[in-house]
Amino acid sequence: MAQGGECDVRLGAVVELAQAMAAAQSPLESVGAAAERARGVLGGTFAAISTWERGHGRLRVLVNAGELAEGEERYPVDESYPVHDFPEIAEFLHEEWAGGGSGPRAWVECAEEGDDRGAVGAEGPYGRLAVAPGGSWKRVAALRRRGRGCCVVAPIVLHGRAWGELYVARPPGAEPFDRTDADFATVLAAVAAAGIAQTERLEEVRRLAFTDPLTGLGNRRAVDARLDEAVERHLTEGAIVSLVVCDLNGLKRVNDTLGHAVGDRLLERFGSVLSLCGAMLPGTLAARLGGDEFCLVTVGPTADDVVRVADELCRRAADLELGEGVACGVASTADPIGPVGSARRLFRLADAAQYRAKAVLAEKPVVAGREGLGDQAVELADHPPEPAPAERRLFRGRG
Repeated sequence: MAQGGECDVRLGAVVELAQAMAAAQSPLESVGAAAERARGVLGGTFAAISTWERGHGRLRVLVNAGELAEGEERYPVDESYPVHDFPEIAEFLHEEWAGGGSGPRAWVECAEEGDDRGAVGAEGPYGRLAVAPGGSWKRVAALRRRGRGCCVVAPIVLHGRAWGELYVARPPGAEPFDRTDADFATVLAAVAAAGIAQTERLEEVRRLAFTDPLTGLGNRRAVDARLDEAVERHLTEGAIVSLVVCDLNGLKRVNDTLGHAVGDRLLERFGSVLSLCGAMLPGTLAARLGGDEFCLVTVGPTADDVVRVADELCRRAADLELGEGVACGVASTADPIGPVGSARRLFRLADAAQYRAKAVLAEKPVVAGREGLGDQAVELADHPPEPAPAERRLFRGRG
């Protein structure tokens, strides 16, 4: 049993785990911090955290920490296992709750020949077998295959259901995990679950803060953040940054004649087209600026590639059953538009090009800087006319 100083160490480890998860810069780093702290305090040489993807019927490994076996990665791209190979999370835990038990508890698996301790559960010195029939040998085989001697597995429970598991292993010949270790692993998994829940809440708040609720695209806040970062990369690394600004034609007519519900469907439909076209350029942000105005932000693709996608966007918008196509303007740092030292200037250039497209009823995108000397979009961006009091504001550049 852990007593005295060891209890203090483990209590401190719980606090450190929670603090490390809270200080992480991303959800994946948060999970990684939990795995690393659990590995250390349980005296393991390896730890992993996996999530149960119910829709795919698999346990997907999010992070591996410590001494990695051949083929293992710190943050694997796609390391996953069919849940029927390790059914404890899907079957045993359900039986525990359904049977009125105190809740899910960790269990221990050992790979040593002749070690039949099975799992640490609720009865006897090692407890009854806490795995579904046929499940334990898969973990034992996995231990042997990867050169590990013993593991403790603790379920991570979120919102009252199994979310995944914490797995910590020791090498062959090391002291096997015991009941005290399993109980403490259960505590660590519960702390990790609280950290994951908090991260998910923060991510949801962030997602809502940067997402247009009608179309599911990014919103103006997301555009501002991405464009500021993109222009900074342009200034420091010379990265090509391009902005496509679109104004959906005919929305007012649809709203006035068919109702706002139909107008919303037009916005959603165009949002899907914008997302599809944006996906043709890796890493592109597709966003709704507000009302009938949308945009694409790209970093890296050539200006010609961006123009080709903008042309495809115009073609697809013209084919929509509702609306009257789209006015589209493009501005790219790879074109002769003068120095781009701020996101505001790039925005004004793309906006001016879009304004020109709308004024001449262009069926294709207008590209700032491609008309040669005296390019009208560049002139309009750099020397906008004074609007009449009731005239619509031409540019959305932040002042």
